[in-house]
Amino acid sequence: MQLLTLTVEAEAYAIESRQVVEVLPLVPARPIPRMPDYVRGIFIHRGRLVPLIDLGLRLADHPPAALLSTRVIVVEYLPVQTGADHAPIRLGIVAENVVSFCSDADAEAFLPGMHMPSAPYLGRLLRIGGRTIQLIRVEHLLPGELVAGLVNLDASLVPAASSS
Repeated sequence: MQLLTLTVEAEAYAIESRQVVEVLPLVPARPIPRMPDYVRGIFIHRGRLVPLIDLGLRLADHPPAALLSTRVIVVEYLPVQTGADHAPIRLGIVAENVVSFCSDADAEAFLPGMHMPSAPYLGRLLRIGGRTIQLIRVEHLLPGELVAGLVNLDASLVPAASSS
């Protein structure tokens, strides 16, 4: 499995590349009132409204630094909270040091990680090239109540059918 690596507070994390649609430079987002602080807002990506979250705030209560390597990772996944009857949704993730891919085939060790109900988005740990890298389970980054509101987000861009 190929992994896109990134850092949060100097700790290494990775997202499975099969979930990555595109990596973009930092983009502006329209804020959404009454959202958790880690939700930056929404932006338009290839004609679709996409929610944008700040991984630094989600994982460590600290926003990422404005570095040249700070990027928006656009991922697509099927939200587990809504079941398999929904189409995949897209999510933009702001993260630092999004610069490289690696393979879990290079892993020296696979560690199960810890299951924490308060952080279901944290996956297993890998030891690659002397670094410990924790997988991010993107399908668990947003709580169920937020996902429910995002499932039909793209419908807001579809023109209304004319009644003739």
